[in-house]
Amino acid sequence: MHSFLKFALAKTLSQHPAVCLLFLLALPFAASSQTRVVNATIDTSKTGAPISKNIYGQFLEHGGDIVNTGVWSEMLVDRKFFYPVSTSAPKPPPVMGNAAGNPRFNRTPTRWWAPIGGDDIVTMDNTKAPYTGDHTPVVKLSAKEPHGISQSGIAVRKGNAYTGRIQLAGTPGTVVKITLIWGKEATDRQTITLRTLGAAFRKFPLRYAAAADTDDATVEITGTGAGFFCVGTVSLMPADNIEGFRPEIIAALKQLRFGVLRFPGGNFVSSYEWRYGVGDIDKRPPIFDPVWHAVQPNDVGTDEFLTLCRLLGVDPYITVNAGFGDAWSARDLVEYTNGAATTPMGKWRAANGHPEPYSVKFWGVGNEPWGDYQMGSMSLPQFEVKHNLFAKEMRKIDPSIKLIAGGAMPDVMEGADQARRINGQYVPDYLSTADWTGQMLLNCLDNIDMISEHYYASGTQHTDMKLQKKVPIDPPLSFIEWQRAPAVQVRAKYEHYQEYLKRIPAFRAKPVPIAIDEWAYFGGGPNTYKTVPAYAWAFHEMFRHSDVFQMGALTFATATMSSNRTEAILNPTGMLFKMYRDHFGVIPVEVTGDSPQPKPTFPAGGDQPAINPGSDTYPLDVSAALSEDRKTLSIAVLNPSDAEQSIRIAINGTKLASAGELWRMAPDSIDATVQVDKKPEVQVEEQTLGALPDTITVRPFSVNIYSYPVK
Repeated sequence: MHSFLKFALAKTLSQHPAVCLLFLLALPFAASSQTRVVNATIDTSKTGAPISKNIYGQFLEHGGDIVNTGVWSEMLVDRKFFYPVSTSAPKPPPVMGNAAGNPRFNRTPTRWWAPIGGDDIVTMDNTKAPYTGDHTPVVKLSAKEPHGISQSGIAVRKGNAYTGRIQLAGTPGTVVKITLIWGKEATDRQTITLRTLGAAFRKFPLRYAAAADTDDATVEITGTGAGFFCVGTVSLMPADNIEGFRPEIIAALKQLRFGVLRFPGGNFVSSYEWRYGVGDIDKRPPIFDPVWHAVQPNDVGTDEFLTLCRLLGVDPYITVNAGFGDAWSARDLVEYTNGAATTPMGKWRAANGHPEPYSVKFWGVGNEPWGDYQMGSMSLPQFEVKHNLFAKEMRKIDPSIKLIAGGAMPDVMEGADQARRINGQYVPDYLSTADWTGQMLLNCLDNIDMISEHYYASGTQHTDMKLQKKVPIDPPLSFIEWQRAPAVQVRAKYEHYQEYLKRIPAFRAKPVPIAIDEWAYFGGGPNTYKTVPAYAWAFHEMFRHSDVFQMGALTFATATMSSNRTEAILNPTGMLFKMYRDHFGVIPVEVTGDSPQPKPTFPAGGDQPAINPGSDTYPLDVSAALSEDRKTLSIAVLNPSDAEQSIRIAINGTKLASAGELWRMAPDSIDATVQVDKKPEVQVEEQTLGALPDTITVRPFSVNIYSYPVK
């Protein structure tokens, strides 16, 4: 506990003892006391498999507007008019599929296109061929007053330029004005006037320069004359967008150098038609996603995703639709991305402006196929056939691709309560009919290069093996144990992996690694430091078993940033990822100590491992690694407690230089935040050091990386 907090408690106790007692009872964690000095030994002669850069990977999914506004620059909502133009919020289609009964998926649009000139002046025409989608708005004109449509709630900044385009058709002689309005005065606007409409749709460019800051600018599209005009699509973006992407998002994410990016899902992919997401971006039809219950304009499809990967300098990882999708469609997608321009799909790609193959290496076959909530879900024996069919067709196009199979070890089949529906077991026996990963390894191993595993850690619930269900943790976990929760899930998967090695001879001969391509700890709130020590601990546990864990994908990449509609910076989670990627080594080395971790809080089984994660340096956790050229040793010391801790570190196998560096995250409060509109409360401190001290003392809940050249 910090000294200032001790002082405040002492003063309050002397004056208001009852208040102080209530305060202590309200603390979310039990306090941790300082322990004796821990002794650790790092042996650089004992090394593990290289730590893959893909461990730091990220995940993007078309979940609502996570992609459309989170990384893409489009400023207008429903730019292709999925919904009718209306004075009130349009009513979405009924909730269905895996979202049934879940109100958080039942979204009503907060921004939409409204009519100008009366409710009856805009009709949605579907009798003729619409420009895209199911219908196109048709505006009935008047010679006396402007009629049209508008959308508000647009964020613009003073001095910034905005560019776009509009597809229009209409009665010759019609005068159409497209106006950007950023204030209430007559001069707080800029208008583009068009007079050359005809029966066929024509694209017109748009360009504006805002003269004020507002988050509630309006775009008006109005016309005067006799007859009508139609709006096919309209788009508006900041002029400084980078190939359609938000430049501030690109700048933030590029700092992470995270290895691999997974896309497009996630649950979304199981009902996704990839062909709708390629070709002329204005002609791609908008769809209603039944999973996230949101409109998708299909602006960010395969080519845009691969452009994003190029801009970020990371490898793409595409998941194909193995829900409603089929092997032939997956085969075509591989050919679209990797085939020569002379192949049917490669020719289509070239026509879309991308003549050279993308050479996508990583491919996931479906997302969480084990879940009965998944679109197109099926029994495990049927999916094994499906996986093998997909693999056969996809490898016909490119035999070099790496296939990642949708797995679910007993921890997942228990946590999602899927084993019970299959064979009645809450926690499935290894290799039973409800052990999805075990059965996939038995029957599909020849067509698996990595096995996909997911986890979402909880610090408030645990598995009660007697009650056969999840129950609240009562009393709450201590501060340290709460921070341990994500690493516990990593350790559980490692133990399950070892059991498969014992039981499946073919797996011992071909031990495919794990890709934890969805993971997160939902316990800290957005942009807070609270989960940073927990994420560091999860990293350490993956480093300790670097032969098993060779890919990760945090849910979501946008969770590494604090952003609004015009700004973005790395938040504490992003800062942690960057610190490890930049300053931690690649070749893990052995760490031993004289202070073992305590036994697990709960009995082993399902998502509860038999052995707690962590090095023998309790209450600290230590991980160490050499650089790829073995010329630098980095030592990561995590203090997941709320008190200062001390450790002595001995180095075997090499000698360190007499000068090094320290990178440290150690804010004053566990709830410190980094937000775009506030002074940052967390930073990565850098410090030049002399020789490695005999005793290192680390701050409460801090993450520290010491780096020394090797002599």
